[in-house]
Amino acid sequence: MAAASPTPTGDGRTLTEAELTKVALTTGEAPGYALAPLEGTDERGTEESEDEACRPITAIINGSPEPAPAATVFRTVTDTREQGEDDRTVVTEILTSHPKGEAEELLRSVRDAVRACADGFRTTSEDGPSTYTGVKALPAAEAGQESFAYQVTGSLEGAGVPLVFHLVRTGSTVVTFYAADFLTSTTPEVPAALVTAQAAKLP
Repeated sequence: MAAASPTPTGDGRTLTEAELTKVALTTGEAPGYALAPLEGTDERGTEESEDEACRPITAIINGSPEPAPAATVFRTVTDTREQGEDDRTVVTEILTSHPKGEAEELLRSVRDAVRACADGFRTTSEDGPSTYTGVKALPAAEAGQESFAYQVTGSLEGAGVPLVFHLVRTGSTVVTFYAADFLTSTTPEVPAALVTAQAAKLP
């Protein structure tokens, strides 16, 4: 199925933080969703994978994709139709720009890690050890020049917690969407409308 918006070709430029801010979705550009800057982004996750092959997945979970980006902008996305609901879905959006070739490397390394870590992996962090019981690729909305989605199943008090990620690349810019439901442990969804709307804004 084709993306809802025309797919940009991407000029390969490495965007500055100011340029990333300009191309980030704003409220009203994806009907039904409100977007705002994400607070507290100076403190990233500290998880380190015990298996080096799973490191790219852990880096995304930490909010610090590898290779390290030249600039990063964070947004939080909420579904306005779920206003007032306790279990409303919140999606985190991370826009990153990369030196030439490194955006492609990021997507390639994550794809490889999803295959290598299908049976799960363990991490250590300042908060202690964590166990992820499985990793699998998911159907991805067609957007940008590259689009890839996957699920990582974590563990919270013995219950499986699905974490869903959707990465889109256009040129040297990568957008990572992340969704989780810690209240009900149901598999969350990164709406295709968000993915295609954001991809359409990338230069």
